[in-house]
Amino acid sequence: MAIKRILIANRGEIALRVHRAAHEMGIETVAVHSTADADAMHVRLADHAVCIGPPSATDSYLNQAAIISAAEITGADAIHPGYGFLSENEKFAEIVEAHDLIWIGPKPEHIRTMGDKVAAKKTAGALGLPLVPGSAGAVETMDEIRAVAAECGYPVLVKAAAGGGGRGMKVIPGPENLESLVNQAKSEAKAAFGDDTMYVEKYLGNPRHIEFQVFGDGKGNAIHLGERDCSLQRRHQKVFEEAPSPVISPEERARMGGIVAKAMADMGYRGAGTIEFLWENGEFYFIEMNTRLQVEHPVTEAITGVDLVREQIRIADGKPLSVTQDELEFKGHAIECRINAEDPFTFAPSPGKVTAYHPAGGMHVRVDSGLYSGYSIPPYYDSMIAKLIVYGRTREGCLMRLRRALEEMVVEGVKTSIPLHQALVRNEDVINGDYTIKWLEEWLETREG
Repeated sequence: MAIKRILIANRGEIALRVHRAAHEMGIETVAVHSTADADAMHVRLADHAVCIGPPSATDSYLNQAAIISAAEITGADAIHPGYGFLSENEKFAEIVEAHDLIWIGPKPEHIRTMGDKVAAKKTAGALGLPLVPGSAGAVETMDEIRAVAAECGYPVLVKAAAGGGGRGMKVIPGPENLESLVNQAKSEAKAAFGDDTMYVEKYLGNPRHIEFQVFGDGKGNAIHLGERDCSLQRRHQKVFEEAPSPVISPEERARMGGIVAKAMADMGYRGAGTIEFLWENGEFYFIEMNTRLQVEHPVTEAITGVDLVREQIRIADGKPLSVTQDELEFKGHAIECRINAEDPFTFAPSPGKVTAYHPAGGMHVRVDSGLYSGYSIPPYYDSMIAKLIVYGRTREGCLMRLRRALEEMVVEGVKTSIPLHQALVRNEDVINGDYTIKWLEEWLETREG
């Protein structure tokens, strides 16, 4: 059956992104929204709109019953979850399918497996992906943690199996700090996720964060669409992403891409996924897999020419992959800046009314945003309000175009992270591609000092 109407179970720029892809395919859209988002751009542009609750995400965008009801009353035949919210909730995916709706995402069992860090690590190892040395699975006792730490060599990292976003994670520099830091990590994990299961791995000193975009048709065929370098991070949150990575050679890309594509084919994976690695001294180490579309997907679209949202919809509709690995070409360079409504250097949130808005333009400049002049940014959700994506034939040309685009972009009435990005693109280390996952926080500390 061909998909005719998609309910978009999300908000902001990603809801708008899905709407645009759907309309280009001749598919109608249904926007769901909280009362705080009644005037949002995705609500204004969708063919149908349903209010699903008050401002709190728990009562609206995470309200599974309200979303299913909205799909039923509007006659939607598919649900696209975007990213965040319910996008990696296997129970919601199962409920969607149980209501004879098409889930535009991976199979629920793959969401479940890859969403549990211990199960994901075991699965990745079995599929031939390189792992960070550490515990084979969850560790139950302090003695087990001590034994694994001694085998790996300090420093080690204890991480919550159910975690994400840096919560329930502690670096243990030596045996004398072990017990207190493990207990802190367990407390954080219990509070954040209701689960204090831990695992242990070798702490890599100064790696880069490299991730591969993958796509499977659910029938044993899969491709990779190259890597993205997401090393510029603050508190484990990505700030600036680029493709390809300045440090990965075409040979490394082909080798590692082949490994991840084969792993997804062997798994029978369906739809979009991202396999994340730490990279240090020429070695890749699997850290996790995201079973959804990533915020930074546009840089991959820019260098491959493949519309990833369109591809998600096609795969969910039972169609084959639109491109083979041999047909894929990686051309040029792309960079994405995440623009948040926050102080550019203290990162304090800055919701409020946008008094003036002018998105950057020109050749190979893309702005994904639901902003408009007069729009009030609500304080209830993630602070990201726009993504500026720039493409160039070379990395140097891309950086020059990005510098110009950042000068041109105007968001007034609230503070934004644009000045942070303006400083980054003029920094010698960033210009040279010489940075790791620790670089941004260390640079910010120097500025404060």
